[in-house]
Amino acid sequence: MNLIDFILHIDDHLVTLVNTFGNWSYLILFAIIFVETGVVIFPFLPGDSLVFAACAMAASPKYGLNIWLCYFLFLLAAIIGDSSNYEIGHWSETKSADHNWFNKLINENHRKAAENFFDTHGGITILLGRFIPFIRTFVPFVAGASKMHYRTFIFYNILGAFCWVSLFSALGYFFGNIPIVQEHFSLIVIGIILISVLPPLIMWLQKKIALKKELR
Repeated sequence: MNLIDFILHIDDHLVTLVNTFGNWSYLILFAIIFVETGVVIFPFLPGDSLVFAACAMAASPKYGLNIWLCYFLFLLAAIIGDSSNYEIGHWSETKSADHNWFNKLINENHRKAAENFFDTHGGITILLGRFIPFIRTFVPFVAGASKMHYRTFIFYNILGAFCWVSLFSALGYFFGNIPIVQEHFSLIVIGIILISVLPPLIMWLQKKIALKKELR
């Protein structure tokens, strides 16, 4: 199973996972969200689509998933994940000379994108970054590296996790089992990804246009 296939057909793979592992599936779902948000070298794991698909399954009695348990586990995983990532960023910055090998594992382009996003929007980046793949993983890391006060960070961390998990849980639970959505689930997943990357793309285009105007 490759990653792209898993993301595009995440509904089918989740059914297999639940049928194979039963109640242990909750722990696996928690772990995926935690690692995606909490381990800076794994930004490619599915986040939005996983929450959406799992909560769509929870809406159907035949899978035996409890929507509230899914919701609170995702919320907890997102909050703890970002907090862990913050600590990794803080550690990486203070120990960078001694642990240069770790920084080499990090995608520099994704890191710089997160830094630019952070510089532009400040603390609210923690909230906004939740909704953007890759940026979501690097923003708490950058916050820790920049020595943002933890009290400020945890406020936006909890608020962002609540908004992110609530949105995709509600979308999955109330709309995930509509026949047209089920029939085109892969397209829905692609749509979620494209919508998520629109904000940074728009900002990039705005900067390009503004730069051209300055050069004229």
